Amino acid sequence: MKTSEKPYRHIVLFQFRPTVDDDTLKAFEKAFADLAAQLPFVVDFEGGRNSSPEGLNQGLTHCFVVSFASPADRDKYIPHPAHQEFIRRYVDPYVEKACVVDFAPTF
Repeated sequence: MKTSEKPYRHIVLFQFRPTVDDDTLKAFEKAFADLAAQLPFVVDFEGGRNSSPEGLNQGLTHCFVVSFASPADRDKYIPHPAHQEFIRRYVDPYVEKACVVDFAPTF
C-alpha cells in the first residue's frame, strides 16, 4: 500500500466523568459506532477501552479511530449535523477530558 492510499486518521481519546456508569459508557460506544456507520465519508471506525498496564493514559480510558479518505472528508465530518448532535448528546454531558490528534500516515 502506498502512503498516499492510507486513510487519514482522526484519533479521539476520552476520560469520562466519575459519575458515568457502565450502561452509559456502552450507550456512548454504540452511539459513536452508529454515527460513523451512517456517514458515507467515514471509511473505517474502531475503538476500545484502555488496557495498557503502563499507567500512562492520564485518565483517558477510551480510544476511537475514525478514518477518512482525505483531510477534506474529515473537514466534512467535524461540522456535520449528526456529529454535532453526538457531541451535544454524549460528549458534553459525560466527558471530563478529550484529546484529539489527526494525521496523514507518513510511515
